[in-house]
Amino acid sequence: MMNMTNTTVLWDVDRRGVATVTLNRPDVNNAYNGDLIQGLHQAMDDLGKRSNPRVVVLRGNGKHFQAGADLTWLREVGRRSEEENVRISRATAEATHRLNTLPVPTVALVQGGCFGGGTGFVAVCDVAIAADDAIFSISETRWGLMAGIIIPQLADAMGVRQVRRYALTGERFDAHEARRIGLVHEVVPRAELEMAGERLVSQLLQNAPDACAQTKAVTLESAWGHLAGSALTRLIAQHAAKRRSDEAAEGLASFVEKRPARWSPGAQS
Repeated sequence: MMNMTNTTVLWDVDRRGVATVTLNRPDVNNAYNGDLIQGLHQAMDDLGKRSNPRVVVLRGNGKHFQAGADLTWLREVGRRSEEENVRISRATAEATHRLNTLPVPTVALVQGGCFGGGTGFVAVCDVAIAADDAIFSISETRWGLMAGIIIPQLADAMGVRQVRRYALTGERFDAHEARRIGLVHEVVPRAELEMAGERLVSQLLQNAPDACAQTKAVTLESAWGHLAGSALTRLIAQHAAKRRSDEAAEGLASFVEKRPARWSPGAQS
């Protein structure tokens, strides 16, 4: 069974009930825009209605897993109304929240670049396996943005102390550092990534579906990222407002114009 309605996110389910959800914008390193976020919602809607999977595997098509937000798209979005920005931030936050709370085990297979929002996708999966070529960063601050809607989930995965470093510096770190700090569980050679995922899926399929669902739900009750409605609403509003700020406008312009932002030591006075 395969979905082809929104080609930015593909999904299929095999005869065992293992669903594979594939981010499919390889020409821009699977950077997310409105279509990809909507594609994630549609995939989760369709999987729930049509197939009731036992396990969901999240992967990215091409060289990279997911390069965060499409910054050219974000620049254009930041010029829209406050209401439209809140709507877009809500759709993004709710996609992450839905993936976090799916009542089945989820597995992320990560290769190449995993930046910004991509780290949030990894953090909300129950298990994450990285290829040894994977590179990570929580890069929003570089562009005058903030990662507020995924900070709670990153804190669950990495711990607050590590988020304080990597979300503030925006520095890149490799797969072995991601494993050391808890963002991923396992690092394997790139050629063995799919095999490692299949090994883990086979282990998960041995376990009772309802027991897994209940165990996950109880675990999430103690998590930072299992947000109440008011907390999620506040983060969404803050995320949307930052995108419309002068600082974000400058940061995103520096990306498009390939120059240092004005706050960078390399900027011209």
